[in-house]
Amino acid sequence: MPDYLAKLRFDAQQLAVLRALGEYRGKQQLYAAQLPEVLRDLRQMALVASTESSNRLEGVVVPAHRLKSLVLKNATPQSLSEQEVAGYRDALGLIHESGERMPFSEGSILQLHGILYRYTPQPGGGWQATTNDIIECPPDGSPRICSQPVAMTDLIARYRTAQDQHLADPLVLVPLVVLDFLCIHPFLKGNGPMARLLTLQLLYHFDYAVGRFISLERIFEASRARYYEALEASSQGWHNGTHDIAPWLDYFWGALLRAYQEFEERVGAIERGRGAKGERVRAEILKRSLPFSISEIEDACPGISRDMVRVVLRAMKAEGLITPTGKGRAAKWEQLPQAIGQATTAQANSSGGKR
Repeated sequence: MPDYLAKLRFDAQQLAVLRALGEYRGKQQLYAAQLPEVLRDLRQMALVASTESSNRLEGVVVPAHRLKSLVLKNATPQSLSEQEVAGYRDALGLIHESGERMPFSEGSILQLHGILYRYTPQPGGGWQATTNDIIECPPDGSPRICSQPVAMTDLIARYRTAQDQHLADPLVLVPLVVLDFLCIHPFLKGNGPMARLLTLQLLYHFDYAVGRFISLERIFEASRARYYEALEASSQGWHNGTHDIAPWLDYFWGALLRAYQEFEERVGAIERGRGAKGERVRAEILKRSLPFSISEIEDACPGISRDMVRVVLRAMKAEGLITPTGKGRAAKWEQLPQAIGQATTAQANSSGGKR
């Protein structure tokens, strides 16, 4: 791997993308510190979307009402498809909970695979065991014959060396490892879902945690043709160390960039919600002494979208000023005691300004 990494060259556009991703990582950390309530909502949505999309990429489909129940309520899986969904839910939960602390090791990889298939009749957690499944793998640029477990041992050792010696930018190292994993194909089943789980885990190692809030799996599924085309193009020649990593790197970086852009759009709306339109919504909410609905605020603030109203509601909820009184379409909101003081102050300031 050191020799292969040393030969890699990137053009100005690729370097600009890497810089942009580094900047987004810094913003992500800032948002995580400042807007924890908003991010909790995003985490829940991402968990459902990631579980659904990763399984759909494998042809596993579960009805929407069952999917949400399985992911969020830990419902008991009732079919093979639901068993696979529940397994991905559990493995993904472990990644999100402790991915940055989990080592990239044979033990952790086998553990994840075991969790992935913990509900199915055929359990996971073991490498391919067939005697005739051998591959050529390029640990140092020179091909040789080895088994999947040996290849994985080599891959893990090369990753640790590259990480410890800072031989490449993390955003080069992570997709390289994912491609190597898929080319080694160490499991009889589940290599695709495992590659997506390992993607998140390795990104966590370098504080690229956008996958916790925006589903990377959903982005992969939305561009599935390019996802598979990039993997296919970059795997050509892998067995003799002549593969071109560029198609996969460009796709991977583009998907990650889209995730960060979407993350900033969703969370940044809170900041935009503090502008003129947001203040109009906020003032209208503070006037309400009785429970109110989103529609009522919309009607009182013409020209302001429902999305903006929701943004302000979430922000004010995070500030402890309002709380929902129900769920679904009939849900209403009401002020908490600390909001009443703000409303009185706002009215006094308004009156003082007129004098």
